[in-house]
Amino acid sequence: MYLTLKTIHITCVVISFSGFLLRGILAQRDAAVMRQRWIRIVPHFNDTLLLGSALAMALMSGQYPLATSWLTAKLVGLVIYVVLGVVALRGRSARARKFAFWAAVCVFVWIVSVAIQRHPAGLFVVLG
Repeated sequence: MYLTLKTIHITCVVISFSGFLLRGILAQRDAAVMRQRWIRIVPHFNDTLLLGSALAMALMSGQYPLATSWLTAKLVGLVIYVVLGVVALRGRSARARKFAFWAAVCVFVWIVSVAIQRHPAGLFVVLG
């Protein structure tokens, strides 16, 4: 069951990030599709499944944010990623959207590296 949840979680991560990349590129180009309601609603279904699988894995493994340092780091990174993502997709200036988009991509890479390394420093463990 845990392996199934992990597969669902990783699949949802790939779908979520791919969708963010696509919407980020569309936002940079100020594409009309970005003003359609469905483009803001559809990602929430995948993100709900992503969060649900993460919670279920935490319960099954007995590892929880605030008690496990690398999960705490992922949670903090997730909050930063979401805030940057909102600015990247809805920011008022093109410059702010571009900066937030690339910053969000960097934070995402770091979050994935934390998950792989199971260490709060993530990719910085490898680089250091």
